[in-house]
Amino acid sequence: MSGNNGTFLDRLLQRRTLARWNRAARLAPQLDAGELQRMRTDARLLRRDIDRVLHEADGRLAMPFEGGDGIRRPLGCDWAWRPELWSGPVNPAGFVATGTRQSLGSELTLFHDDPGAGLALRQFGDVRPDKAAPCAVALDVYDFGGTLLSLVLALPESLLDGLRRNHLIRLAMTADVERPLKVFCRLNIRHGPNTAQMIREMPLNSGASFVDFDLGSARLNEKRLESAWVDLIFENARMNRVVLRDLSLARHPRAEI
Repeated sequence: MSGNNGTFLDRLLQRRTLARWNRAARLAPQLDAGELQRMRTDARLLRRDIDRVLHEADGRLAMPFEGGDGIRRPLGCDWAWRPELWSGPVNPAGFVATGTRQSLGSELTLFHDDPGAGLALRQFGDVRPDKAAPCAVALDVYDFGGTLLSLVLALPESLLDGLRRNHLIRLAMTADVERPLKVFCRLNIRHGPNTAQMIREMPLNSGASFVDFDLGSARLNEKRLESAWVDLIFENARMNRVVLRDLSLARHPRAEI
């Protein structure tokens, strides 16, 4: 009975909430500035939670298989993650670059050093039947005369939880390019006043490619881990289109000899 009552009460509360916001929408043109400001604050808080639910639901329901996330985990994997841009739709879904630093979603930022460059970054739903992720990200590069072009991906705090020097961090990527180019991946981990950096070149083969970062070569202070991010650095990307079909990270301990 308690379960049925709970379901009934939840539905009743939902109907009342919807009725409240329907009424608020009708009355909004008549409210004064103070009331509008309070209503806007409440609406933004509600929209944040709704957007999170829609992002998760749209992403998972777009996957071609039941259950799981499609991330290929190495043996002994104890952490895996796919960024939001490849997990589900974000709003806005893209931009034409108007400055040398611009973000898409809450985790990915485009950096470059050519103020007059023609660049566009866009997320779209991947409709291929063999897709590994619900969404993909396209970087269109037109006239670019700078020396730096990179996508910076902020990594979640969960990566740092339990991170040790005996871990390897795997960055996996599936990409399509119009013309051959080089992509370098740099892992950055801030620990106290210092930042450990490791860089690898991503082999852009057909299908999924990956690079491993061995933290054994980094002088990490495991007790002072603060943040981590990845730079995807593109060389000779002028007049090219890079489609990142999937991107994920996984963590696993190094095999002891």
